[in-house]
Amino acid sequence: MFYSLTGSVAHMEPGMVVIDVGGVAFKCACSMNTQRQLPPIGEAATVYTYLSVREDALDLYGFYNQMELNCYKLLIAISGVGPKAALAILSEMSPEDVALSAAAGDAKRFTRANGIGTKLAQRIVLELKDKVKGLSFGGIEMEAAAPGGPSAAGNAAQAAEALVTLGFSPSEAAAAVARLDSQLPAEELIRLALKGFGSM
Repeated sequence: MFYSLTGSVAHMEPGMVVIDVGGVAFKCACSMNTQRQLPPIGEAATVYTYLSVREDALDLYGFYNQMELNCYKLLIAISGVGPKAALAILSEMSPEDVALSAAAGDAKRFTRANGIGTKLAQRIVLELKDKVKGLSFGGIEMEAAAPGGPSAAGNAAQAAEALVTLGFSPSEAAAAVARLDSQLPAEELIRLALKGFGSM
């Protein structure tokens, strides 16, 4: 129903921002990452939105870019991860961190978020990894990113897997990573690939 809101920041408090659009103020629940990206009160801002429809409420969620919105949708699709838990994760981790941690099988990273226990963190990693399990990127199998230690192929595979976790197609992810120096750490490859997508 709502794709995005563009207006002025009317109010902000932890976990919530109000965007005034032509005199109508929309209250959006949001992550701390989104709040850090938004301008001060009174300045213009755009948030990408997700409308949650329940029997007793309509809740609007706002995100500073489409990547965080897509990551939020992936998280709430996981059994046991509700809107509050998803926002807690995105308050502690960027979408890139979520994708990379899932691709690396790092469940412990998710437990830093408020309310995320070990079992739920393991489920998050398992379900996000399942979305890309068995895929190969430009001839690089996911198993190349072995836990024994980083390698150029492993970094590229891990970065490509993380990009797919964020919603890009395997071919898009492979092409984006192939243009970069595979000797770079996986985190840097993801960030540079995302910048490349943003400039297209």
